[in-house]
Amino acid sequence: MPTYSFENIETGEQFELIMSYDDKLNYLKENQMIKSIMTSAPSMVSGVNHNSKMDNGWKENLSRIAEAHPNSALAGKVGGRSAKVAKTNEVLKKHKVNKGSYKMKNL
Repeated sequence: MPTYSFENIETGEQFELIMSYDDKLNYLKENQMIKSIMTSAPSMVSGVNHNSKMDNGWKENLSRIAEAHPNSALAGKVGGRSAKVAKTNEVLKKHKVNKGSYKMKNL
């Protein structure tokens, strides 16, 4: 169960209680001289690296898919392409040429 922080409005005393959210609402309703306060920012999980949790079989599967689709975002992320292909794609991107989507001029 979560821990909630409270303050007595009359005395300024701060204290913590462990209770469910519904119990907290009932407690505040029954005790009008008590208010809920936040003493610290809520804890959040961040910066989780999912790549470290992948096993070798899954990495191999991603590499196989990236090789089959060398112009995909997965290929850029996983690797799945040679240095020559990577440099070629950088030049094409610089000159805004999309492979496989050439436009014909009106004749």
